[in-house]
Amino acid sequence: MLTVHHLEKSQSERIVWLCEELALPYMLVRHERDPATRAAPSDYKALHPAGTAPVVIDGDIVLAESGAIVDYLCRRHGGDWLLPGPGDPGFAAFLFWYHYANGSMMPAIVMDLVWKRFNATGLAGKADAAFAMVEQRLSETEWFAGNVFSAADIMMGFPLTTMRMFAPRDLAPYPHLRAYLARLGARSAYRAMWAKAEPELTPCLD
Repeated sequence: MLTVHHLEKSQSERIVWLCEELALPYMLVRHERDPATRAAPSDYKALHPAGTAPVVIDGDIVLAESGAIVDYLCRRHGGDWLLPGPGDPGFAAFLFWYHYANGSMMPAIVMDLVWKRFNATGLAGKADAAFAMVEQRLSETEWFAGNVFSAADIMMGFPLTTMRMFAPRDLAPYPHLRAYLARLGARSAYRAMWAKAEPELTPCLD
């Protein structure tokens, strides 16, 4: 059986959510952060040479990196239904937002945190621009790849929800994003993920 090693308040939320969306049987192993450093415990870091969350074990395969795991699970166990193909009209948008999540959105949020903490004015505006682009996209379509939910939404969901616990942002100027988050919150698989992976937390959906 697939084993998902989940570190609290981490990108491994995505993998639990994906398993729920795909109705995959899996065993969830929850790991708590070190209370002093907030880092992953040593037994989690030992799971994979990368030493990062998430990590899944599928037979002899031990895989890290959330994007790689999402690809792997969708292609091997999910019938590709969350991965629009080249013939899909939303294919290019899917690829962009699927990679934008970790390639640009999350770094922008982290840079914004650094700017606020150290008053590093040269880093200002990165997160503002990212959220503005998200709002524009969601004013045009229901989901990031178009009118059908996809793995791009699972990838983008983490910076738009959990990351905001660390970097609070007023979403009043983003009505389309707020409506999108309400749609996420209505998904039974999303609610199941929070109940299983983060039972002591409330998702940041407004």
